[in-house]
Amino acid sequence: MTLYLGCPVWSFKGWVGNFYPKGTKTSDFLREYASRLTTIEGNTTFYAIPAEKTIANWLEQTPESFRFCLKIPKAISHNGILKDYIDRAIAFVDVMRPLASRLGPMFLQLPPSYSPKLMPDLATFLDAFPNDVRLGVEVRHLDWFEDEHRNALNELLADHHMARVVIDTRPIRDLAGDALIKGSAYESLLEARERKPNVPVFEEVTTDFTFLRFIGHPEMEHNQPFISEWADRVADQLSAGKDAYVFCHSPDNYLAPYIAREFHHQISSRIKIAPLPWDDFETPNEPYQPTLF
Repeated sequence: MTLYLGCPVWSFKGWVGNFYPKGTKTSDFLREYASRLTTIEGNTTFYAIPAEKTIANWLEQTPESFRFCLKIPKAISHNGILKDYIDRAIAFVDVMRPLASRLGPMFLQLPPSYSPKLMPDLATFLDAFPNDVRLGVEVRHLDWFEDEHRNALNELLADHHMARVVIDTRPIRDLAGDALIKGSAYESLLEARERKPNVPVFEEVTTDFTFLRFIGHPEMEHNQPFISEWADRVADQLSAGKDAYVFCHSPDNYLAPYIAREFHHQISSRIKIAPLPWDDFETPNEPYQPTLF
């Protein structure tokens, strides 16, 4: 059992002087990131497939224990029928194989238009996906969350030893006084809330790993009850011998690594797990915590 914690990006200049040391160069961002967290949600591959040289650089800057969890390209997942792009998907996996042990579960994010009516298409795609590469599937059409379709999808994924990706946007949908943040630094919160899917949150366990995408609020205090809830669930799953991948977002990315560290602190208070690499730093910097009003 291993807990992997990370963010959706590593190249964020706002972390210099807090999450990253002062003066950190852009070329060293990944190295600094991987010295503190253990995985990355690779959203860049959704838009472009990296060059061979780029992948070699990723290997050089990360320890063997680090995991890249790469999103299936948009040209495959958002172009209608998945079975028409099976060859592209296999080619994408082959491009990423040089990551070797650093290649974590990939994830297939389906658009809101992809409904349970396309279940046979999804089954065909999963049948053809390389069975030596772990995969998580995220659905956004609301019909997938009705009992009949939810159970059918879970069964399909279990048959293929694949995970159902869980996205939890509750922290950014439970903000009192939305109108008061108009024109403030929190205006991005409203925009982020509109972009993220408002789907039911279930604890889906369909294989030997779980894949959680947690969309946090920019005030840490607001996240605490949700993190506590997930800490209980993840601790149980780790105790059952499953791996867990937890990716922490925040509207402007600034707080994301600190949300990840809070996840580790809470889970480690419930079950014995490996220390977070970040904890080896003698004086970790804390983020500035703005107030809402």
